[in-house]
Amino acid sequence: MRNATIALATFALLLARSAAPQEAAPTPQPDSTFGEQVEVTEVLLDAVVTDGDGNVIVGLGPNDFKVEEDGKPVTLTDVRFYSSRARLDYAGRPVNPAEAQRLFVLFFHDQRSLNTEVPGVLARALDASRRAKDWVRKLGPQDYVAVASWEHSLIVEQDFTRDRKAMERAIAEAATGADPRGNWPSRLPADEGPSLLKNLPKGNAVRDSTPTIYEALQVLAKASANVVGRKNLVLFSSGFGDVNSFGQFQPDVRYDQPTVQILNDSNVAVYAVDVLDPNTESPLGSALSLLATETGGRYFQHVVNFVTPLSEIASETTGYYLLSYRATHPRGQDGYQKVKVAVTNPGLRVKAREGYRYGD
Repeated sequence: MRNATIALATFALLLARSAAPQEAAPTPQPDSTFGEQVEVTEVLLDAVVTDGDGNVIVGLGPNDFKVEEDGKPVTLTDVRFYSSRARLDYAGRPVNPAEAQRLFVLFFHDQRSLNTEVPGVLARALDASRRAKDWVRKLGPQDYVAVASWEHSLIVEQDFTRDRKAMERAIAEAATGADPRGNWPSRLPADEGPSLLKNLPKGNAVRDSTPTIYEALQVLAKASANVVGRKNLVLFSSGFGDVNSFGQFQPDVRYDQPTVQILNDSNVAVYAVDVLDPNTESPLGSALSLLATETGGRYFQHVVNFVTPLSEIASETTGYYLLSYRATHPRGQDGYQKVKVAVTNPGLRVKAREGYRYGD
């Protein structure tokens, strides 16, 4: 987002001239000025538009979207569609290259400690990892995948890569529990491709700064903020957070909304996959639903076969629209601006992040 300062124009009061010709012209009065400085922010929102069957819709323009800030409509300055698939002619031959690669972060919430309380959850998590290894083999050649996990601290097993073998090896490590390791300079990638490790805290700081899964998600999102494009975080978990005395999920003001805001500001959409048995209910799944809904992703619950959500994620992320508009905020202030994105066609569905940070 680009910031620019607009200074309001200075207005001069009109000076009345004396009607009497013998009198000297009055002394000009000082200009009356007023001014206020504001920040002009170019807001970029990615939006995935699908039909009722989950098929990505192409060919939409500015008039097909409705974007509001605080209930007030904004004027879009540009709408562009990006796809990870090449366009084909009538015979199925590529005529245009893919306009964007996809960026996936596979995030495994370690279930080993929970397995004593919920027998079978670890086996389900391992099955999800096996399906994920099959899934990455079928991604496009331009797609990037990073792999991370959390038990007591964040571990990035694999930075963004197109190497399928490296992806599979990292998924296996994440699912079975890798040994904690710091983000030391020797681990940094040598190439100039997208990277999480380059922007993570260095040394053991990444371990020390992520004692909760919420903080792990925040640190991971901030590390991805400089990576251009929509980041799709596939979160395998049974849920987390607190439960009140009535057995209901209790949002934690210290973590829930701050985590959502940082994910949104970093352009990270959460696709949460519940690894509990499909016949098991847990109020902690509400944490997964919250993250997915408010970041423009999707929540998959009661999963019988993990192939299904992974296939739907791959299908839904093949293309997205980038909406742009200009917004103003008082200079020197910072905060979080809620945004609502909708489409004019009631038969279509849209997923988009629900806000952005402004100011310093």
